[in-house]
Amino acid sequence: MPNETDKRLAELAAKLERAFGERLVSVVLYGSAAAGELHGKYSDLNVLCVLKTIGPEELRVTEPLIHWWRSLENPAPLFLTEEELHNSTDCFAIEFHDIVECHRVLAGRDVVAGLSIDDSFYRGQVEHELRAKLLRLRQKAGGLLSDKGMLVRLMAESVSTFCNLSRHALRLAGVPAPMHKREAISACQGQFGIDPAPFYTLLDLREGVKKSRDLDPPALLAAYMQQIEALTGAVDRLAKVS
Repeated sequence: MPNETDKRLAELAAKLERAFGERLVSVVLYGSAAAGELHGKYSDLNVLCVLKTIGPEELRVTEPLIHWWRSLENPAPLFLTEEELHNSTDCFAIEFHDIVECHRVLAGRDVVAGLSIDDSFYRGQVEHELRAKLLRLRQKAGGLLSDKGMLVRLMAESVSTFCNLSRHALRLAGVPAPMHKREAISACQGQFGIDPAPFYTLLDLREGVKKSRDLDPPALLAAYMQQIEALTGAVDRLAKVS
């Protein structure tokens, strides 16, 4: 029997089909939900919508649909034409590797199965994302150190991104990159010497295994940032031997 998430996704697909008709090529779910790792308030329903053309009329049609979808606390769908889908794999290599490896077609054709991804800038994109997300974490944490609850939430909301980037670090190193977060972090321990403990703690928090009141947020932040820095350094060194 469909759960609430499946019902929402089916409703979204139906709305998109009604809105665009023959202009709709595909609707694809990707990210945590497609991988079976959806965790309530910490996870989004990420959707890619591929259209034949995208102009002012298509954007006008999407406005009420996007307002409705965002009212359910989901990010707006990504809208691409099929031509853009094939021509942008070099600058969005991370995103397209994720989508190809784990996705679910909600409507239309499976336009990403077998998609050829250009890895020309892949390593640089992974390092850029690690460094940019670490800088953002520091910026936000600097204003939250006296609010332990908000500091814990900040880390819990960010850990999915860093776990995902750890998968791409593994892929760049030429070793298997598990889809599930814990498995990816565990593999990084073996490949790069990363201590998985702070990541596991934050995943436990997301999954309800641990409570924020049982944590020491400043100490956790220090350990968490140290391991992110170590992972970033490992990706940087891959450039020197490639």
